[in-house]
Parts: sequence; C-alpha cells; structure tokens
Amino acid sequence: MVKKIRLPENEEGTALFNLDPIIIKNHYEMDYIHSYAQDSPFFAGLSRGVLLGSHCEGCGYKYATPRGVCMYCGKETTWFELPQKGKIHTWTTCHYGGEAFLKETPYQLLLVEFEGVDTLFLSRLIGGEEGKVAIGMEVEARFVRNSKFMATDVYFIPTSK
Repeated sequence: MVKKIRLPENEEGTALFNLDPIIIKNHYEMDYIHSYAQDSPFFAGLSRGVLLGSHCEGCGYKYATPRGVCMYCGKETTWFELPQKGKIHTWTTCHYGGEAFLKETPYQLLLVEFEGVDTLFLSRLIGGEEGKVAIGMEVEARFVRNSKFMATDVYFIPTSK
C-alpha cells in the first residue's frame, strides 16, 4: 500500500483580477538591511536635530542635499551644519502618496532655500494653511521625536513672525 503524501493547504484562495493575462494580488514583505555609507553623518544628524549639508573645499559650492564629491570640480566635500530656517523656493500639494504618506494625504512638499547654500532641500511642510502657502514664505525645521534614520525625520513648519 502506497501512503499518500500531500502538501498541507489552508482554505485561503487568491483574488483574481484578470484572466488573460492573469493578474492576482500577492502580499510581499521582507526585511531589508541597508547602509547609508558616506551619507551616515546626515542621518545621524537628523536623529540629533541637526541638518547637515556638504561643502566643496575646492570650488566652495555648498549642497543642502549632501554629496560626497562635488559635481562641479570633482573634489571631496566636507560636512557643515545647515541653518534650520529658510524660505520656500517652490512647493506642491500631493494628493497621492506612497504608503508612508497615505494617512497625511493630501500633503505638501517643498524645496527649501537656505541663505548662502547653492542647492535646495526637499522636505514636507506641516501646518501650512491651504491657500496661504507661498514662494518666499519663511519656514523652520522640526524633527521627529523618535528618529527612524530616514529623510522623513525632518519636516518644516511656517515660521511665526
């Protein structure tokens, strides 16, 4: 007598969205180990409530979004502390977002300009009243209390005058 061996199965099925071609919903989850490598000081700074940019010692160009090597002269850059106040260079309201922002939708993204810095810094604006956000508006950085070591650990609010 041959013993039947079967793979254990449960009663769950698969949601079929289309037959030709077959399109199904399949949940996927994994842990991902990632290194920030040369950008590690930037993320460590966010956890301490500090914004860091990079400065080229060769040509003097200052980056709000850090770079390890200057894109103009090719020399290595050094870290410097960015101001925590700046002005809105431009902004947009996002009505669709990734999973991390679904609860905040719609949300506002802005490019912040800092005095004496050559590039802009992309972040979120929290507390900007609809219809009152404007180019040139003064903003200041705020940091989440429990750092996740991600770019979203910093956000900006309108500066009260």
